Amino acid sequence: MTDRVALITGGAKGIGKAVALDLAAQGWSVAVCYRTSEREAEETRDAIERQGVRGLAVRADVSDPQAAEALIRRVEGEWGRIDALINGAGPYHRIGLLDETAEEWRSMFANNLDPVFYLARAVAPGMKARRWGRIVSFAMANADQHVAQPFVTAHYIAKAGVLILTRSLAKLLAPHGITVNTVSPGFIASGSAPESELASMVKNIPAGYIGSVQDAVSAVRFLLSEEARYVTGANLHLSGGWGI
Repeated sequence: MTDRVALITGGAKGIGKAVALDLAAQGWSVAVCYRTSEREAEETRDAIERQGVRGLAVRADVSDPQAAEALIRRVEGEWGRIDALINGAGPYHRIGLLDETAEEWRSMFANNLDPVFYLARAVAPGMKARRWGRIVSFAMANADQHVAQPFVTAHYIAKAGVLILTRSLAKLLAPHGITVNTVSPGFIASGSAPESELASMVKNIPAGYIGSVQDAVSAVRFLLSEEARYVTGANLHLSGGWGI
């Protein structure tokens, strides 16, 4: 068992939920943040608690800087600390670039990039005081390639921004025993994309198959571990060779 505490945004379902349950199995206390998936978040919290550890489900719109700050303070107030921040929230939509509305364009940055900054800024002081911390964010497998993405342009730019923000935070926080890394999935069967879409992409994946949520769990588990204490500013491709 451990006294570690994790906060996972987007933790109600998919990869975030799988990571939450894996950490609970290791003895972590786990708080999951959600915006609209209340039923799923409560089910995830209950599943965490059934493993004999503390669980918490908190509704928060982390695109709002004040709400993001309040979320951090809520978890710290409940459990006294946050050892790992996992930025798993990251909605996207497919639309032609020139058909994108200004509101939709801004929402991709507000929901994919801005919360990583807001939450990291709020959680860093406590981690620095304890001289230990882990921040893991999710990008996308080819966000470092700067290739054309005419149907997910804003999402793609936001995820490229996450990579830059990750490296900047990593450099600033390394002297304080805090690592900051990114996991960049390709096609993962997490429930966020139609199975038909995933099946059609297999031919483009060098490994020849779609990844599972367990692949993502294993990547996060490593980055949170002591074995990864010297790994910071890294971008871990989780794609079976797609997008590299």
